[in-house]
Amino acid sequence: MILKKRLFTLWCLSIIFFTPIYGQNPSIEGAWRFQEGTIQHTLVMVDHYLVYSTFDLDHKQFINTWGGPYTFDGKQVKIDIQFNAEQPKEVQQQRTFTIAMGKALVTAISGKKATWNNLDHNQGPLVGVWRISGRKVDDKFNDMPLGDRRTLKILSGTRFQWVAINIKTGEFSGTGGGTYTFSNNTYTENIEFFSRDNKRVGTQLSFEGKVENGQWHHSGLSSKGDPIYEIWIKLNG
Repeated sequence: MILKKRLFTLWCLSIIFFTPIYGQNPSIEGAWRFQEGTIQHTLVMVDHYLVYSTFDLDHKQFINTWGGPYTFDGKQVKIDIQFNAEQPKEVQQQRTFTIAMGKALVTAISGKKATWNNLDHNQGPLVGVWRISGRKVDDKFNDMPLGDRRTLKILSGTRFQWVAINIKTGEFSGTGGGTYTFSNNTYTENIEFFSRDNKRVGTQLSFEGKVENGQWHHSGLSSKGDPIYEIWIKLNG
């Protein structure tokens, strides 16, 4: 009798923990990837901001990136496009696609079905959408107020991407991205794509970094070897 009760309890627990909870929107935020031959597709969703990028890591070729703020109703994602490197005329328009969430993420973007593998679920102290708000030049900090032209850095738990864009004109000035780590006040980027110079692909950059009072202090040497000291704040902070 005791054994039957224990088995019944285990059966109940299995239902609680392994049965899908219908009627609730699953979390789609985080970093996702799928691959077609040598072409890699990454999808990062953080703080209701989405970035889709395609690149060929093996051949060090950047292909395209687009994104902007999004909403999700449990079935469809709607993005207000703020940048599109390949199709700047799409800026200020809206794009909609379906998402199904199960063991993997399944999307139908532009009528093309894709199954994505999860890379992370946005765990980490630097997760968010950051905008540059100040830069040190000749020992003096210059404020950089938010405008239509902006530089953003989008970070999931493991992936980073920066974009230099104009959300009104559609002008796209550049992007770069890949994986990153942040430990002991050292922020390190491993570059997987770089629109301005594909020779940067495969390189690693390390910076001093700390977050104080909601500001990310970022200092070191740029990809060109120039000294930098920047302050970043959350876009919607």
